[in-house]
Amino acid sequence: SNPPAAVSLELSSFQLETISKLHPVVAIWLNFAPDHMDRYPTVEAYRAAKLRIFENQTADDTAVIRTGEELAGLKAKVVTFSTTDSSADWYSEGHTIEHGGEAWLDMDRETSLRGLHNAENTMAALAACQTLGISQGTMREALHGYAPPPHRCELIRTLDGVEYLNDSKATNLHALESALRSQTRPVVPLLSKKALAVVTFGQIARPLADLFSTAVSCESVSTLADAVATARSLAPRGSTVLLSPGTSSFDQFSGYEQRGNAFRDLVHQLR
Repeated sequence: SNPPAAVSLELSSFQLETISKLHPVVAIWLNFAPDHMDRYPTVEAYRAAKLRIFENQTADDTAVIRTGEELAGLKAKVVTFSTTDSSADWYSEGHTIEHGGEAWLDMDRETSLRGLHNAENTMAALAACQTLGISQGTMREALHGYAPPPHRCELIRTLDGVEYLNDSKATNLHALESALRSQTRPVVPLLSKKALAVVTFGQIARPLADLFSTAVSCESVSTLADAVATARSLAPRGSTVLLSPGTSSFDQFSGYEQRGNAFRDLVHQLR
């Protein structure tokens, strides 16, 4: 069979530590946050390992980066994307993706992807594909049929004008922050500037409620089932109920998948 025209790789800092000849035609930098500090002596060392993805690129290659990321010394052509800076090569306010002053894609109408972080991911992918000469029509067709993986801001259903999103994969605070920042509607149950209330559950429910209570109304319950029922009672039409725990699931579940599946089942049982 013929070899693929292109290969897409997600590379961890662990893998990038040992590269010597890796030469991506397109390298994408979505964002950066401290992680794996049990492996790296400093945040700077972790960042340096991640930056090696650009190491062997030349002026004939492309680096796709989010506007505002300080990445000095890049040799490749830089293509930018942003949800805050309309002067970026690719821009979205969360719904419509624009490029070259033209609307390219309506995220809400043409895809099942939701949130600013998914707009960023989509813009980065579109920029990479355009660099490789893939047509706009082919890209749009692929996105129309794309089903996002479960447990990552997964839209479960809309009931009485309220969206229910399953982001059980958010097992750390950076993922939680991304999920909250990505919302364009008032949110229940977790903390954001547009939060209506916080519903906490599980082993650390009370400490979390105490922490958030200075900023927003809080409800503390024992189980996920109670949390869903409480959020249902608090969420008005036009808002979002978001399961985005920001921590592991091992107090009540075997993993984030089981927690997300339980949330999905509970939401489908709502009447």
